[in-house]
Amino acid sequence: MPLISNTQDLAAFCDRLKGETFITVDTEFMREKTYWPVLCLIQVGGTEEARCIDPLAPGIDLAPLYDLMADESILKVFHAARQDLEIFLHESGKLPKPLFDTQVAAMVCGFGDSAGYETLVTKLTKARIDKSMRFTDWSRRPLNDKQVKYALGDVTHLRIVYESLAAMLAQSGRESWLAQEMDILTTPSSYIVEPEEAWLRIKARSRSSKFLGMLRELAAWRERTAQERDLPRNRIIRDEGLLEIAASAPTTPEALSQLRSVSKGMADGSMGQGIIAAVKTAQSLSDRELPQPPKKDDLPQGLGPVVDLLRVLLKMKCEQEGVAQKLVANMSDLELIAADDNAQVAALEGWRRELFGADALRLKHGNLAIALTEDGLGLRMIPLGE
Repeated sequence: MPLISNTQDLAAFCDRLKGETFITVDTEFMREKTYWPVLCLIQVGGTEEARCIDPLAPGIDLAPLYDLMADESILKVFHAARQDLEIFLHESGKLPKPLFDTQVAAMVCGFGDSAGYETLVTKLTKARIDKSMRFTDWSRRPLNDKQVKYALGDVTHLRIVYESLAAMLAQSGRESWLAQEMDILTTPSSYIVEPEEAWLRIKARSRSSKFLGMLRELAAWRERTAQERDLPRNRIIRDEGLLEIAASAPTTPEALSQLRSVSKGMADGSMGQGIIAAVKTAQSLSDRELPQPPKKDDLPQGLGPVVDLLRVLLKMKCEQEGVAQKLVANMSDLELIAADDNAQVAALEGWRRELFGADALRLKHGNLAIALTEDGLGLRMIPLGE
């Protein structure tokens, strides 16, 4: 059975892969009950062989694998890599480089906004994926032959998917487009949640700086506690609970225990002490130290139709060029472009500007028109006097 469960076999396998130009990689993990994902299985495929690696095997040292992931002479191919990369960064302190994400490449090549692995395998390899093990518990041991065979399929089919997409990118001249996206994926800060910024993920109705200061301190306390205890944020306390505490600002266990979201046991224990300390910290902040509400300006009157036109242009350009709209711009980007020629959005930078952003500004300023084609079945752009 192609399952590696000791350091010696792992080192030998990694040595055999050192001459590869690319390897395919996938992971299986669990994180329903933890803050950090629990790595349960790693699949790696080369030209001649693919193996599953058991990170839960007693005494196994994954250093040879992490060294392989850090070898920049070998391209690492993933599908929907973000969660896999988060695991490698947490476990080894480094991100695999260089990187090729077939999901992002598929969006660049016109396979839709979030091309699934199964869809790509079916279209590009004509193979069918066995779905029977999709919801298996990868943390349970021992793994059986069927589980291992299923897991290996994630990296064996991926070789053909990669080769097909790489050829499409080369033919279209869009390799640099993907490279820009991979630069973002391989930036460590993309995966690090700073406790002091955790409040930005919580939907708060109040725009009061004092309330937001309270929420910031409470969310930072929860984030640090979740990390230290390796528990999901909601197992510490839910967002609704943080909002309730921020609104009432209790400074004693008695006051804290009166809230619906806090049990008396929590209020009287170490968790309650942490909450109260966060409340008192927030209360001591000066006005200058308080966070400012995130900017959410209403769209200026009259720009609604401009946004609608930009949306039509985006759809037209993406369909013509075979690129997923999601990868180019979203509705918020279109609103910002409609309001400001120098909006800080990705759609006005790099390849996105070439594909859409420059024409979006031309349309906005009356230097470009959109009309029906002569057969009335499509749209075309008409340059106007510039």
